[in-house]
Amino acid sequence: MTRERVTIKQLGNSAASRIGEIDRSEYVSVGYRQRGAELEAYPVAWNVPRWSEGDRGEHSVGQRVRDLTRVLEQGGVMFGALDGEALVGYAVLWPKLHEGMAELKALLVSRPYRRKGIAARLVEEVCRLARASGAKRLYVSGTPSESAVGFYLSQGFVPTSEPDPELLAQEPEDIHMIKEL
Repeated sequence: MTRERVTIKQLGNSAASRIGEIDRSEYVSVGYRQRGAELEAYPVAWNVPRWSEGDRGEHSVGQRVRDLTRVLEQGGVMFGALDGEALVGYAVLWPKLHEGMAELKALLVSRPYRRKGIAARLVEEVCRLARASGAKRLYVSGTPSESAVGFYLSQGFVPTSEPDPELLAQEPEDIHMIKEL
């Protein structure tokens, strides 16, 4: 697989049903806690498996498809990374979290395609559309893993000392960050 072979394009709402194609698995040895705008790294041993088949459970394909479909039906926009016809990554933009602020609702690249610039290309498309929608900032509530936090920092996101209260309540362990657009 070469970076050039993977194309990024906006997908329709029906593409939500394809996210089971993504291999989300990874082993995480460093996690993060957020204290205001400060991050604290600590050792962990998290084995993140693929999404489970079926419809039950927070990490099942069926539940993830339902959650994503709901976001898309309410105005979210999905971008896909495609290697031929295979979905190898996706990002979801929520265009208006608050006045002047959009949200990167989801970002995931399949394990064999990571560290090839695909996630950065997806974020670039999300930022482009967010700016076109009038956003000045982009919010993300990211997984507290070394790979996710390191990626977001590399893309210009910074931890916020004022996380969105609703998102913080939904994902209190996540790292809440904002990027100026």
